[in-house]
Amino acid sequence: MTTTDRVTVERDVVFGTGGGRDLRCDVYTPPGDVADAPAVVLVHGGAWRQGDRSQLRGYGILLGREGYVCVAPEYRLTPESRWPAQIHDVKAAIRWTRANAERLHIDPDRIAIEGNSAGAHLALLAAATPGLDQFEGDGGNHGVPTHVAAAVAVYPPTLLWHGERASGGVAFQTIAGDGTAEEARAASPVSHVTSSHPPTMLIHGTADATVPPKASILMYEALVAAGVPVDLHMYAEQPHAFDAKPEFGRLCAAEMKVFLDRYVKPT
Repeated sequence: MTTTDRVTVERDVVFGTGGGRDLRCDVYTPPGDVADAPAVVLVHGGAWRQGDRSQLRGYGILLGREGYVCVAPEYRLTPESRWPAQIHDVKAAIRWTRANAERLHIDPDRIAIEGNSAGAHLALLAAATPGLDQFEGDGGNHGVPTHVAAAVAVYPPTLLWHGERASGGVAFQTIAGDGTAEEARAASPVSHVTSSHPPTMLIHGTADATVPPKASILMYEALVAAGVPVDLHMYAEQPHAFDAKPEFGRLCAAEMKVFLDRYVKPT
């Protein structure tokens, strides 16, 4: 366990199992006495096939300084386990966070989720599909609900297409390798938008050549049509992963805080 700028970082905490092995997370705890704090589950990117939970360490520390307990889980990558193992593991992390509210000193009703790129896809899909059996994982906390109070998605794939290319979409083959059109639809966050979707914040760069900027616009329009509170932040001329630059990372974290304070912190 280490402390960075008074944010305590507890590494390698087992939150569940998947594929016959332990799944681990890092926990970022704000300084001082923490009680009934809001929490954020941070889901890393990497095209579903690479990356690790340390990628969002900056957000863990920046949001931790603002009073948010952050849980950054790993999930099985596609070279290890086929889709939908990835969403199973993210759901397991949400369940573990809620089941361990007392240990983490958080309010179980004020858990949000944030993700970048592939992690943003998983964050939105988890937010949109609480309680769907096919998306329930093997985390050891069966029966614990996976709803979240809010979702933040940074350059998220929101529409996965199979067969005929769809504007604003990403090929389902990227995540699944094969599959059907129905499976692609089920894996697309935009397909699950209803009026009960939690408040959502979307961040994207207009020069993103990896995930089309239109992906966030499609999600924004669907959420608006459903009457869901949603913020959309488009950064002019910025590429994929632009928030890796410190000045943009700090700005995105500040905007996340404003959004999360509105919908997750108590009034």
